[in-house]
Parts: sequence; C-alpha cells; structure tokens
Amino acid sequence: MSLVQIGFAEGEALLDWISLTEALASGHQRPKAEVGDTFLYRGTDTLLSRSAWIDGLGIAVKTATIFPDNSSRDLPGVNGSVSLFSDATGQLEALIDFHLVTKWKTAGDTLLGALRLANPDTREILIVGAGTVAGTLIEAFSVAYPDAQIRLWNRTRANADALAAHYPGTQVAEDLEQAVPVADILLTCTMSTTPVLRGAWLRPGQHVNMIGAYRPDMREADDTVLTRSRIYCDSFDTTLDHIGEFKIPLETGVLAREDVLADFYSLDRFPAYDPAAITLFKNGGGGHLDLMTGRYILDLWNRTA
Repeated sequence: MSLVQIGFAEGEALLDWISLTEALASGHQRPKAEVGDTFLYRGTDTLLSRSAWIDGLGIAVKTATIFPDNSSRDLPGVNGSVSLFSDATGQLEALIDFHLVTKWKTAGDTLLGALRLANPDTREILIVGAGTVAGTLIEAFSVAYPDAQIRLWNRTRANADALAAHYPGTQVAEDLEQAVPVADILLTCTMSTTPVLRGAWLRPGQHVNMIGAYRPDMREADDTVLTRSRIYCDSFDTTLDHIGEFKIPLETGVLAREDVLADFYSLDRFPAYDPAAITLFKNGGGGHLDLMTGRYILDLWNRTA
C-alpha cells in the first residue's frame, strides 16, 4: 500500500461544502466511534493527540502541537498532521494536512447542523467573531445560502473590517443587540468565557449555532438563550460534560440532560424548520469528525488521482 500525502492547497481544490455535510451525515449512520484524547505538556507548549476508530471507516489520529511562543519566531503557533489507517489492515494510508482537516471539519459540522434546523430560505446571517473560523464560516455558508447577506460583528471593530475586506459583499454590523434580531442564522465563534449573546435579543424562527466555546470555563450564550431554545448538538459525548456552554448550566440546574434533544447519531430527530421555534446547535467537535472528514478527503483524492 503506497502512502498518500495531501497538502492544504491541493486537497482543498477538490472539496465541496455540501458533499462534506452529506459525508458527515453518512458517517453517523455507521457504528458509533470509539474515541480517545491524549494531552502532554511542557511549560506553555502542548501536544494533543486525538484518535477515533469507526468500524468500516477506519482509524484517524490527529496530532496537534500548540507552541504559543512561535509568534516571536515568526512561525505558526499551531501545527500538526492527520494520519489515516486502513480499517481492514491497520496500515497507514494517508497523511493529510492538519489545517485542511480542521478547517473543513469545523465548518462542515456547523453547516450540517444549520442545514437540518435553520430556515432554508435564510436571507440574513450574523457571524459573531472575526478570527480564522469566521472566515471559514463565510466560505461555507455563502455556498449553502447564496442569497443571504452575511454580516460580521466583533468586539474589536477593526478586526471585523479587516476580515470583511477579504470577502466582498460581507458587511460589518455596528451594534450586536440591534443586529441579532435581524438574523435568520446566528453563528458564534469567539474565545469568550462570558456570554456575548443574550436570549432577550432572540425572536422565533431563528437558528443559533455556537462554535467557539471548547473548554469547561467557556460560554458564548447566556442562560436565557438556552431556556428559549430547542437544543441540539453534534455529540453528547464531546459537549455535555466538557464544554461550559452546557456543563455550567447543567451543574446549576438551568439545563437538564433531556433538554439537549438529539445529536448527529440521531439525525432523524432533527426537526424540519419551525418558524415559531428558536433552535440551537452546539458544535463540540471530536476525533470522529476528523476521521469522517479525513476519509472524505482521501476518497476524493483517490477518485481523482
């Protein structure tokens, strides 16, 4: 078996956002993934290895190195790779660019949630945050909702202006409280540990889709957002007890486990759009999604080779 190596540019040239969401949905029809994470530390530096095994789909190990001081060396702070192994033989099949898999997995996960829950005739999308993920969300959601106006809001206005300049047609919202009620889809991708989105600002028919929080102390939405919404996520295992968005309100009694109605392993329980309801989706990520995305990339690569 010859080893395939897929870089960012040549891999991305093959990919399509809608077909990726279909691959993720198909991946969740297979047996549930076995997953495991390993962390190693040296001072401020971190090595994260995230592994997943899905019967019939294979094995993925995604390794990331986080070296914060690399900025002083003019080097990227996050590096890594994704290794894919054969389900049949365990042999190494491919090494895929870490940033390629992470980019497409993150936005594809979020897009699948929106396509199942949000207004299919969405005309206004608000992205809260202006980092790298926000740019990826512009790319993904402009494909899925080509008639929608995408707006950005960020605490630091200059960052929103800079990102919007890279994506013609994207506008910058002046005031978050005024921008929220106008949006059909709200996407949050901040690094906040305190809520930036208030439930009092929401209206029926909206879809809230949260990406940013990934640690137990991080939240992007207040309790009222949760209590007003019908709640869904990509994986119970990677969200309920691990991310502050759910972990904190579960501990305080604001949220009960049964309030999170379904994850991607029960996509048939994601309802059709209801203009009278507010829906909320939490993107928690996980190695199984890296595996599904990596396998999607490798399959496309092999078909075009």
